[in-house]
Amino acid sequence: MEIIKKMILLAVLCFLSSKGKSQTADTLSQKQKLQDTTNMRRNALAYASRQFAMVRPFHVEFSQLAPYRYTAKRDGISLPDNQVSTYHQIKANANLYFLAKKKLILGATFSYRYITAENNFTIPSSGLMKTVEDDFTYHSTALNFTYISKIFNKPFVLNTSLVVDGSAKHFERLKGLAMGTMVLKADKRTKLMTGILVNVDPSTKLPLLPMITYERRLTNGIMIDLMMPKQLLVRKQVLGRGRISLGTELDRNGFYLDNMHEQMRSQRYEYRQIELDNGVIYEHLIGNYLILTARTGAKWIAISRLFEKEKTFSEEWLAIAAKPTAYFNLGISFNPFAKKMLAKSYIK
Repeated sequence: MEIIKKMILLAVLCFLSSKGKSQTADTLSQKQKLQDTTNMRRNALAYASRQFAMVRPFHVEFSQLAPYRYTAKRDGISLPDNQVSTYHQIKANANLYFLAKKKLILGATFSYRYITAENNFTIPSSGLMKTVEDDFTYHSTALNFTYISKIFNKPFVLNTSLVVDGSAKHFERLKGLAMGTMVLKADKRTKLMTGILVNVDPSTKLPLLPMITYERRLTNGIMIDLMMPKQLLVRKQVLGRGRISLGTELDRNGFYLDNMHEQMRSQRYEYRQIELDNGVIYEHLIGNYLILTARTGAKWIAISRLFEKEKTFSEEWLAIAAKPTAYFNLGISFNPFAKKMLAKSYIK
């Protein structure tokens, strides 16, 4: 009888032991699966983040503005209020590299912009309203050279560009750009760079412009992206392969035109405006090569001027003040070199 009791007790202990081991194994298996899922999500977020940060070789976008009113001044005299009733723009960019070495990069940038606008304006002499629909073409080609070195044991990047732009009828202006940037700090959470932009352009009054780039990744997954004076954005990765941004972006828009008035039919003009886009941006990675971008918010045309091509931006023939308006922008970027560029970035 004692032997039977001992055998039963031994069987119970073996059963409890095996049950405990099974539960421990199941618990470890669940923890491992959870860890693997977490790692996969982190890797996906890191992959998408690197994709968004890359230079996008090919990009096409469509923009539309809501109707907005504006006033114009000529020789200090205010003209009647006018309205832009429709405004559409198609813009395409291509960034290509011919040579990419460890310390130098040689490439080119091609830009094309097509604008259609319907303008309702008042004829000052008669007070009658007139509607004019126009279309404008602007293009530019830049040859870019980048050299990477060190100054004071800090990484230093020198970017230079030779740019020629024009309209559908003529090549208009040859310009030069040079930008020197020093990396003051770069780790997993913070990037800080400072530099100066030299603009060799006969139409500008600001040949030198200081620049600051600051990126800060916070613990809650939010990133502050400051690039003065171009943008101030707060970004966050969402939905695994998406990114949402809130903030302000500075942009320059314009085109060349001629035959403005009967007295100076041979004179060519440039229209240029400085814009501030305030709103939200959503970017989504599709596959490995495509990024879809949507922007919307309020556009403020801070400065808008029409001037003779031989003169400067500050010597305007016509000064324009526009009311803020809503805008919508939809774009798509294509990067056929994404995998190769990502592989190199991970190796580094």
